Amino acid sequence: MDTEAQPTERDRSSHPDSPGPEGRSRFAWVPRVAEWLPGGRITLTLVACLVFLLVLNAFVVQPFQIPSGSMEQGLRIGDRVLVNKLAYRFGARPSRGDVIVFDGTGYFGHADYIKRVVGVGGDHVVCCDEKGRIEVNGRAVDESAFLYPGDSASSVPFDVVVPAGRLFVLGDHRSDSSDSRDHLGSPGGGMIPVGDVVGRADWILWPYDHRSHLTRPSAYARVPAPRAEQPAGAGAHG
Repeated sequence: MDTEAQPTERDRSSHPDSPGPEGRSRFAWVPRVAEWLPGGRITLTLVACLVFLLVLNAFVVQPFQIPSGSMEQGLRIGDRVLVNKLAYRFGARPSRGDVIVFDGTGYFGHADYIKRVVGVGGDHVVCCDEKGRIEVNGRAVDESAFLYPGDSASSVPFDVVVPAGRLFVLGDHRSDSSDSRDHLGSPGGGMIPVGDVVGRADWILWPYDHRSHLTRPSAYARVPAPRAEQPAGAGAHG
């Protein structure tokens, strides 16, 4: 008696080497589109890469060129930084010490700007104490690690309470920076709405010998939270 198992029609049709209807139709559009495009698959690959980069640039990360010396010496004119556009998308908010890129339209000018966050909503920011330092919520901040050599914390005295949902920002090169100090009397008091923040600058990508990871300095780590009795919605004064 022949005991060898005989394959049935079902066995042959389900063989791994036999593509089913789903296998035959998967990505069937690729050669059709490639035939339609000049250059074929090469052009299709380039288009796909371009679309990917556009989506990445719009929603995830974006390169940004430093246009001025306002953030020296950490960020120099012509440096390319990579801005993390997801940093504040899922409930996180800018923190003191973060270097951010924001849309300055209506506040600073019709352009994107890059500055360091010094005060967040509710913070009481004063300059300067008897040692020439900025105070945030009564705590002096030692900015020597990133402040431009030879610069003071500010040549312009100020005493502000940052409104809720806004940011008080300064350039690291204080003597060469137009920032919140210069717009205290303007609408919004020089405070940037959190909603206008494009993202957080996380990396210097170029030039190659200057590449580095931008981290939040420890200078702000000991700053206390705003006092409950402090009016978080108050604007700039003094």
